[in-house]
Amino acid sequence: MTEQYDVIVIGAGPAGYVAAIRCAQLGLKTACVDDWLSSNDKPSLGGTCLNVGCIPSKALLESSALYANARQDFAKHGIVVPSIKMDISAMMARKDKIVNELSQGIGILFKSNGITLYSGRGKLLPDKHIEIKEFGEEEKRTVSADNVILAPGSSPIDLKAAPLDGHLIVDSSGALGFSEVPARLGIIGAGVIGLELGSMWRRLGSEVVLLEAQEKFLPIADDQIARESHKQFSAQGLDIRLNARVVACEVKNNRVNIDYEDATGTQHETVDKLIVAVGRRPNTSDLCAEEAGLTLEEWGVIHVDAQCMTNLPGVYAIGDASHGPMLAHKGSEEGVMVAEIIAGHSAQVNYDTIPNVIYTEPEIAWIGKTEQRLKSTGTPYRVGKFPFSASGRAKASGDTTGMVKVLADAETDRILGVHMMGPHCSELIAQAGIAMAFGASSEDIAMIMFAHPTLSEAFREAALAVDGRAIHLVKK
Repeated sequence: MTEQYDVIVIGAGPAGYVAAIRCAQLGLKTACVDDWLSSNDKPSLGGTCLNVGCIPSKALLESSALYANARQDFAKHGIVVPSIKMDISAMMARKDKIVNELSQGIGILFKSNGITLYSGRGKLLPDKHIEIKEFGEEEKRTVSADNVILAPGSSPIDLKAAPLDGHLIVDSSGALGFSEVPARLGIIGAGVIGLELGSMWRRLGSEVVLLEAQEKFLPIADDQIARESHKQFSAQGLDIRLNARVVACEVKNNRVNIDYEDATGTQHETVDKLIVAVGRRPNTSDLCAEEAGLTLEEWGVIHVDAQCMTNLPGVYAIGDASHGPMLAHKGSEEGVMVAEIIAGHSAQVNYDTIPNVIYTEPEIAWIGKTEQRLKSTGTPYRVGKFPFSASGRAKASGDTTGMVKVLADAETDRILGVHMMGPHCSELIAQAGIAMAFGASSEDIAMIMFAHPTLSEAFREAALAVDGRAIHLVKK
């Protein structure tokens, strides 16, 4: 007899496992199918984000930042360390330990919520049946549910001009497992992933070259923030080459020879390692039987409505496989929304207030509309800016790079966007998210008392600056 569930979730990344937990909390009989295997061929929950993405990359970024600070900045604080060296194997072991503990934590959450876990490959069949090929089992099994949530995640896009070999030419996952610091590191793509990986290995001693095909640096970010961050990254030693399209790569003498084209013609570069970071695509290949009739869009994105319902009644798609940015927190919120809808409640995701973060130094974070977007739509707005160089806490911490920028509607004063570059902006941007979720105006923020001295005061000062009232900003 076919096992019957209220909900079956395919995928246990940030979108899938959150959806499964919320469904179980709401009293729904829930199962989750996940096919992720760790490097030692053991099931590992958490998807790309936990296993080879968000979490391990942040662990390594933290380690590399501490190493760079110890070498460059400790002496300014009167801390004298005679000798500093980096143990790459210990750094990687710490990263792996964090990943393993968090993955096991999801398993504990599944058990405590009564979620049935199938470790293997799941495939959607007609009438909301799921075919499962479990690891270590010869026979496939079929289960069914009243509702199905597809959360298969995404994978790095391959580049024909730079075929991966898993050793010298790797994707973002491979870049998190180098056993030694490359003397010269090439990265194809200067987007979020490329910048984070480049920053990490640059701090550890690599000479880093980033080849970006687009003519504009970080077009997804606010223009001013993008320009300022470009200057900062260049000053740190990141060699960012725009309008550089890679046409061929060849491994020779244990190095990678790269041919790329820019505005002046064909150029050549040689590196010890090459990372391909040109984006990601949904894992929808073989996710659904053809006779099930699931509608896919360009690049394999699953077609959904505003509440993540596919063209098949009772079948939802969330996370990287659906519309919108490929961000873990966006997928998680979609998972909660879908669980609430299945349980008969009202729920929605506000796609206008999704925070974006780049975990470089300085950190870059934003939420809402950019200044160029407001100009293109003819929306009247006012701008308030405040530099961290005028922040007492930033000076005390020794990191005064960057600013906070607030964009407010010229007529209603409602905050339309907040853009930050500087220390701990990944945390500070949540304040802007809360403000925008409640429809706050810049005056609302200006009227709130912030603790002194804190970095968060920069947000309030930027809100004050919208009306020309910033206290700690010299008038022009």
